[in-house]
Amino acid sequence: MNNKVNYTLIGILVIIGLTTMFGFAYWMLKPSSSEETQKYLIYFNESVLGLNLDAPVKYRGITVGKVTRLRINPRNTEQVEVTVDILKNTPIKENTVAKLTAQGITGLTYINLTQGANDAPPLKAKSGEKYPVIKTVPSFFEHFEKSLGNVSTQLSATLDKTQQLLNKENQKQIEKFLEHTASIMDKIDKLLDQKTIRHFQNSMYNLDRITYKIDLLVPTVDKFVNRSIAWEEKINNSFDSIKETYLNMDKTMDDMAVSFSDSALTFEKMSHTINNTMLESQNMMIDLEGTLQEFKRSPSDILYKRTEPKIAPGER
Repeated sequence: MNNKVNYTLIGILVIIGLTTMFGFAYWMLKPSSSEETQKYLIYFNESVLGLNLDAPVKYRGITVGKVTRLRINPRNTEQVEVTVDILKNTPIKENTVAKLTAQGITGLTYINLTQGANDAPPLKAKSGEKYPVIKTVPSFFEHFEKSLGNVSTQLSATLDKTQQLLNKENQKQIEKFLEHTASIMDKIDKLLDQKTIRHFQNSMYNLDRITYKIDLLVPTVDKFVNRSIAWEEKINNSFDSIKETYLNMDKTMDDMAVSFSDSALTFEKMSHTINNTMLESQNMMIDLEGTLQEFKRSPSDILYKRTEPKIAPGER
């Protein structure tokens, strides 16, 4: 019985299998004469771990090309330059972007082309560029890594602030605060005994009754307010009447003043007339007195006018 293994035969079979696989892959990815390819450059600012040569390039899930070269960008060592061959009939637009996408759980990645509006102009090489350059966006893992880094930074800062907050001095302050809180809670517990609760319930009951009585009193208050408004209106009307009477009295007083002025003028005229009458009466009395004296002296002269009056010394 021969138990020897023919390693040469096994090696030949393995080589034939690998050659068949690579040939099949090349046949699948090699474009036909009617489907020529166009080279594009893609610059990634993140790690391209899992992206290998001949990795597929997909446009909205359809394989349209493959990766032909991977290298560090000679003009920027922080970027990875990826050269891809894509079918010319693929609508690569100026707003088309490339993103690294993982293939399940295998750890391999491919380039997925997204966006590219229908009305956007086709992507062309700019001045000084050998091939057109497709823009890139961060992959899911890049977003996740940045978010995780931000979370880690924030968590570290939070822990540092927490450590600063919980130093010995602050711990003493917190301990005192807890002691005071416990003391206050104990006092509140003692304060809120059954008797206090009963008093509180009675107070609430009395407050409820007062509220009920106030509700009953509100209509009466409304009536009183309405009557007060009516009374106020009457008072306003009375004040208006008094004001009108006062104005009429003022007019009457003016009329009386005019009447008194006219009466004063009349009285003045009457006084002047009376004075003239009195003077005339006085003169008449003087004449009458002289006549009486002449009558006493010589009554006949009054009747016959015989006696001439005596001329005093110095009269003619």
